Amino acid sequence: MAEPVRTRRALRDFVELPYRLHGADPCFVPPLRGDCRRLLDRRRNPFFAYGAAELFTVRRAGRVAGRVVAVDNPRHNAAHQARDGFFGQFACVDDEPVAEALLSAAADWLRARGLGTMLGPVDLTTHGECGLQVDGFGSPPMVMMPYNPAYYPGLLESCGLGKAKDLWTWSHELGPLDERLARIAGQVRRRHGLTVRTLDMTDFDAEALRIKHVYDRAWQHNWGFTPMTEAEFAALARRLRGIIDPALIHLAEIAGEPVAVALVLPDANQALPAARGRLSSFGLPIGLIRLVLAARRIDRTRAVLFGVVPRLQGRGIETLLFTRAYESIKARGYTGGLELGWTLEDNEAVNRYLVAGGCTHTKTYRIYQRAL
Repeated sequence: MAEPVRTRRALRDFVELPYRLHGADPCFVPPLRGDCRRLLDRRRNPFFAYGAAELFTVRRAGRVAGRVVAVDNPRHNAAHQARDGFFGQFACVDDEPVAEALLSAAADWLRARGLGTMLGPVDLTTHGECGLQVDGFGSPPMVMMPYNPAYYPGLLESCGLGKAKDLWTWSHELGPLDERLARIAGQVRRRHGLTVRTLDMTDFDAEALRIKHVYDRAWQHNWGFTPMTEAEFAALARRLRGIIDPALIHLAEIAGEPVAVALVLPDANQALPAARGRLSSFGLPIGLIRLVLAARRIDRTRAVLFGVVPRLQGRGIETLLFTRAYESIKARGYTGGLELGWTLEDNEAVNRYLVAGGCTHTKTYRIYQRAL
């Protein structure tokens, strides 16, 4: 039977479960425990200014065997005229009764709040880690992408969950840039009077708002998208500030107005294992030192956002941003490969563009659903 998390010890057990279950898996990237607690902290996470969540665990022989969080996001439902609830933070032993107890507890909590469908896994909102990996196993996830072992999809499906939407990630080997793309990029910049520049870290807060300006408009019609509040976006920007390489983030502007953004991040997941989930031990910054040293070896990148405001989409600005980002990635020495996405499986225009640009679909992450 699933039990709600009510005590500090129960919360510690909730947070610790993935490390205990999956710590020996070379593809598991141990997140910082402080980040995990901050996500769930009702005083520190801006999501809880409008949303609600309930944490559940199932114990076997006195030890936590599974965990889940049920999420009520009123902003999502208002934006989409829906009655959707969500679940996330799913971690479980390979045991169907444990998984069913977790998901039934989440479903009961959501149903009691008047919701009609359960979707997930989603970490509170679709701006966090989304989906369950269903193919492409064998390599660690990149920064801001979730991890799960290969038995998780079977567990969810055995509990009556079915596919709602697939999210695709793509890879690109960093060979020579097609000269044709460079020519197109130059023509596009001149035609639209665009200025393209990298992120100004001395004006970080204002730059974050400029990125949000593009993000909200470029993604407004995407499945499941709900704009973040300014507090949520500011919190995300602060969290990413420590891993940003400003040379990899490009803003395109017309007469000072931001109209497009390319946000590429170094793959911090290459360095995270060195910290072993903690920045400090015994009062000493041991994990932080290990993390800083390991970060010097990061050679992969992930393109998190490529977006253009709707009135300028399909006019080649995407190519301009891609070429600038591509040139910067190589110039900064990130030669280990580029991951792009996620993209929606049915976003045919974007997916065709990525294939034409030499990208390969490498992993699929699935959002599941179950009627309540």
